Amino acid sequence: MKYQVIVIGGGPAGYTAAEAAGKAGLSVLLIEKNSLGGVCLNEGCIPTKTLLYSAKTYDSAKHALKYAVHVPEVSFDLAKIIARKSKVVRKLVLGVKAKLTAGNVTVVSGEAQIIDKNTVRCGEEIYEGENLILCTGSETFIPPIPGIDTVNYWTHREALENKKLPASLVIVGGGVIGMEFASFFNSLGVQVTVIEMMDEILGGMDKELSALLRADYTNRGVEFLLSTKVVGLSQTEEGVVVSYENAEGSGSVAAEQLLMSVGRRPVTKGFGLENLNLEKTERGAIKVNEKMRTSVPGVYVCGDLTGFSLLAHTAIREAEVAVQTILGKEDAMSYRAIPGVVYTNPEIAGVGETEESASAKGITYQVRKLPMAYSGRFVAENEGVNGVCKVLVDERERVIGAHVLGNPASEIITLAGTAIELGLTATQWKKIVFPHPTVGEIFREVL
Repeated sequence: MKYQVIVIGGGPAGYTAAEAAGKAGLSVLLIEKNSLGGVCLNEGCIPTKTLLYSAKTYDSAKHALKYAVHVPEVSFDLAKIIARKSKVVRKLVLGVKAKLTAGNVTVVSGEAQIIDKNTVRCGEEIYEGENLILCTGSETFIPPIPGIDTVNYWTHREALENKKLPASLVIVGGGVIGMEFASFFNSLGVQVTVIEMMDEILGGMDKELSALLRADYTNRGVEFLLSTKVVGLSQTEEGVVVSYENAEGSGSVAAEQLLMSVGRRPVTKGFGLENLNLEKTERGAIKVNEKMRTSVPGVYVCGDLTGFSLLAHTAIREAEVAVQTILGKEDAMSYRAIPGVVYTNPEIAGVGETEESASAKGITYQVRKLPMAYSGRFVAENEGVNGVCKVLVDERERVIGAHVLGNPASEIITLAGTAIELGLTATQWKKIVFPHPTVGEIFREVL
């Protein structure tokens, strides 16, 4: 069977590319070995945010008296929280299927095997395609820690399905996934310890705001071990013992459950990628240009396989660019303003340069910073809660970065991303009329 476009991988990049190409009138085949929606929809972005919203609602109910609302008894049902998460995922997966159907996309379940740039096998069938778009996503990375094969540990997948709370939890890795699970389990009363090899949590985020978030969770009872290397794991009847080393020497911490969350890596094996002989970057990712073209004509790579950000929204935009390129329309990928969000409570979000990245690049910049309390809406809705808004401008007064700690950072960070992408100066951005009262007005205040 012949198609104009063959897409391997049905995550955000894959289903976006397939739908866009199908709606444009191209014949499209999408091959997915697991579930449509990929990691993001089935065991990542959406299910974690569903759990976190339940935890946030529980937190709000516990602290309702701050808003003069009396809630006599507050409790939660973990099994029902997990069940609701599964319901949300099922609903959204059906939505993806409907979009692909509307785009006349042929969907095949199974493992794809690339024979060459125009030929792909799945099961007993051989498919031919004029264009190949690779969207294979990423997988959890488990480091070779001594004893890892002898202990019972969770990855994000098991944590999402667990229906019984452990009394205590050690999380190895203080990145986005680790901190979101730390937030969830801490809200539900679990004693949480986070072990991070770097000197601060959330490595890619603004360091100052990350430290403030960590201080907030320390006050809630989460223990953090920074600049700490895990050197051994052992199983006991009570749980897991994690041995570590840091500047203070050697130590260990015991917990009923262990969550491994040190990061993810692109999926590069198992589907015949080596048969394409694509050019790679110095870091081993597949090299693409701004059109998402690889070194082999007719082959495009989108999403985590590019090794750029491993974020769903980056993947979606890359997929759009790839399809536009196939259609002969002018488009190009820009990485100037890719937002990053951590859905803790409070949320933390950033876009563009951080102080650390700007300094590393030799960019001359100025920081403009205000407490979130300068937003009337934030004060009205966040009794006794602190937050910070920080904007970076360069020597020409252009906005080059913005970082927010405080709810709803995830919803307002796009305002800053737009300003950065359009190359607005602080003066130009401030001339835009913001609705009042909104939390987003904090950007106008800080400028």
